[in-house]
Parts: sequence; structure tokens; C-alpha cells
Amino acid sequence: MNVLENIPNLRHLSENNFFLIAGPCVIENEDMPMEIAGILKKITDKLKIPFIFKASYRKANRSDLNSFTGIGDQKALTLLANTGRQLNIPTLTDIHSPEEARMAANYVDVLQIPAFLSRQTDLLLAAAQTGKTVNIKKGQFLSPEVMKFPVQKVRSTGNTQIMLTERGTMFGYQDLVVDFRGIDVMRKNHCPLILDVTHSLQQPNQETGVSGGLRHLIETIAKAGIAVGYDGLFMETHPDVQHAKSDASNMLPLEHVEALLTKLIPVRQAILPKLS
Repeated sequence: MNVLENIPNLRHLSENNFFLIAGPCVIENEDMPMEIAGILKKITDKLKIPFIFKASYRKANRSDLNSFTGIGDQKALTLLANTGRQLNIPTLTDIHSPEEARMAANYVDVLQIPAFLSRQTDLLLAAAQTGKTVNIKKGQFLSPEVMKFPVQKVRSTGNTQIMLTERGTMFGYQDLVVDFRGIDVMRKNHCPLILDVTHSLQQPNQETGVSGGLRHLIETIAKAGIAVGYDGLFMETHPDVQHAKSDASNMLPLEHVEALLTKLIPVRQAILPKLS
């Protein structure tokens, strides 16, 4: 868990609890980052859960050409940086090109490699060369066994600050499944392992051009992930999911976050003897 210890302002770090990466899918307006991050910080401080605030400054992977993509890169990144600084919390955002890696590194603490781009060598190397912690999402099309190769690419630069996130594997055209056998395989990379409990319930490739989702199963997937020993959870959340501009169908309503996390802590405590 040394990787986590090197992320600025990550409080309550302890092997006795899981950590949380959470926030909205994309920054939609100026007030959103502070509003959501402030509520999540209060919850995680209360429950002593290490917390990293996540928000995309731009959504590059959209099915429909007319889907919302963002409010402007510099504006959104500045909002992210200000939120992290004012609340004294670490921040994370996804990147899509080497140029974005170098740009975003000036604003956030963790750079995230999207699942669809997890094989992109130039992107991985550029993210690694910033010296920031790199969270690699496992591609929906990749096996747990081959995730050693993206890890090797990042480590080739001398950067050992790597996390791996499971976000489900494609099962047909319009569904994802989580194969919990993968945790033992990916553990061999000696990186903190994270389970994305919202994107793993996404239903992409809908005829409408807007992804669907199975929000009602978030608690089930989260409990299972903690029970098998994932170090952290990733989830997207929104105060008004019905009107969210991206991933509305699989985000967790912000008002339900505390109740879910409260249920997960006893699960973590129950498996601690097996993790030691």
C-alpha cells in the first residue's frame, strides 16, 4: 500500500479499511465539484475511509456525437484543482492522450487511464513520466493476466506509483460481468486493486446512443468486491442522477453513499484476518 501513502492529503490511511475513489462522471458546472466533494469528504471523514475525489474534466468516449462532453478543459481542471486545495483532498481525472497527461498533471494528484485506452503505450508512458500516481483501468476486452503489460510500461519509466481498477468484462454487446477470479491474478502485479462498482454495471452499445445501467446492483457488487479483498472501490455519484449529463443510469445517488459505505465497513472488518 506504499502507493497510497504517496498520494498527497490521503487521510485515514490504514490497512484496516478500504479506500474510496468517488465523484461525478464529468464536471457539469462550476458548483458541482465543491458540492459533491464536500459531502463525500464529510462522509468519509466520519467513517475514516481514505478518499480521492474523482471527476472527468472532459468525456472523450461518447456514443452519440451530440452527448455532453464538458465545460472546457482549462475551466474544469482549474475547478478540480481548487476543490482539492480548498478541501485538502487528493483528486483524480482521466486522460486520453500524452498531451493531456502533461496538462492534467499540473492540476490533479492521480492520472487515470480509461479502460478503452489501457493498451496505449504512448499514453501510459506519458502519464508515468509526469511522476503522478497512475490508475490503470482494465480494458473490458482484456484478461486479468495481461494487465501485467500496462504495469510494466509504467514501471519502465521508474514510476512505481500504480493502481489497477477492475471495471468488468464485456459479455455480449450490451452487458458487462465482473469476474472475481481476476483479483488473485492481478494481485501478482503488487499494486493496490480497485473495483469500479458503477461502470461494471454499465450497459453500453444501446440503440439510443446513451449507455444504460443496473444501478440497483451497486450494493451487491460492492459487498462482493470488499468480501474478496479489493483494496478500494471506485464509484460515480451525482446529487440528481435522473438529470446527470453522463452515465445517469449507473451512477449512485449521492444521498445513498453514506448508507452503502456504512454497510461495507463490517464486511471489510470480517475479512481482515484473511488479509493479514
